[in-house]
Amino acid sequence: MKLFDLKGKVAIVTGGNGGIGLAMAKAMAEAGAAIIVAGRNATKNAAAVKDISALGAKAIALPADMTDEKSCRAMVADAAKHFGRIDILINNAGMSIRRLPQELTVAEWNTVLSSNLTGAFICSQAVHPEFKKVGGGKIINIASMMSIFGLPFAVAYGTSKGGMVQMTKSMAVAWAPDNIQVNAVLPGWIETELTRNARSSVPGLQERVVARSPVGRWGVPDDMAGVAVFLASAASNFVTGASFPIDGGYSAQG
Repeated sequence: MKLFDLKGKVAIVTGGNGGIGLAMAKAMAEAGAAIIVAGRNATKNAAAVKDISALGAKAIALPADMTDEKSCRAMVADAAKHFGRIDILINNAGMSIRRLPQELTVAEWNTVLSSNLTGAFICSQAVHPEFKKVGGGKIINIASMMSIFGLPFAVAYGTSKGGMVQMTKSMAVAWAPDNIQVNAVLPGWIETELTRNARSSVPGLQERVVARSPVGRWGVPDDMAGVAVFLASAASNFVTGASFPIDGGYSAQG
């Protein structure tokens, strides 16, 4: 058995058109997987498919709105129809609305939880029968170190990501008899579009992150590539319900 070989496997990556999602998609493509890039931005989707295809992998883009149940289920159905199977789901799509708790509206709260947590639940539920058809599967939920720590301006985001860790554990237990492994990745401070505004608008954040991180730098999307291949491959067949901080030691630092 080739532990990290993904040849013949088909992977859906929500939010796979940039940042962490694209880095993970490209890593799995290099390991042999066919990739479905699921996202709302058609221009970014097309660019991501071009990048992935340049690696010699099969790749398509499918529109998906994580706040819309029908859109999520249609995306999974279309992916299965196109490739004939689904083996891997990376629930990566996410967003944040930065507000102090007393300033966040209920509508904003619902938007963040719907985008980050409910959408991941729906996609996972939708792939479950597809995984059973092929004898198993892998779900990788992209949570956050905000599952561990609190930030004053990230109450909705942190809640959604904390919920994703618990959802990971529950699904792992429920679906283990179906040979489905469900794990979570907790990225640290990674240089992405989502963190760019925080770095520029939160005074001292850039410097504080570097000072606390043992590795002495922010992460980059490619730092997330290896864990994606591990959790998507046979190398992780006995790993389920786990959460992996990928943060340069930030959460280990006292």
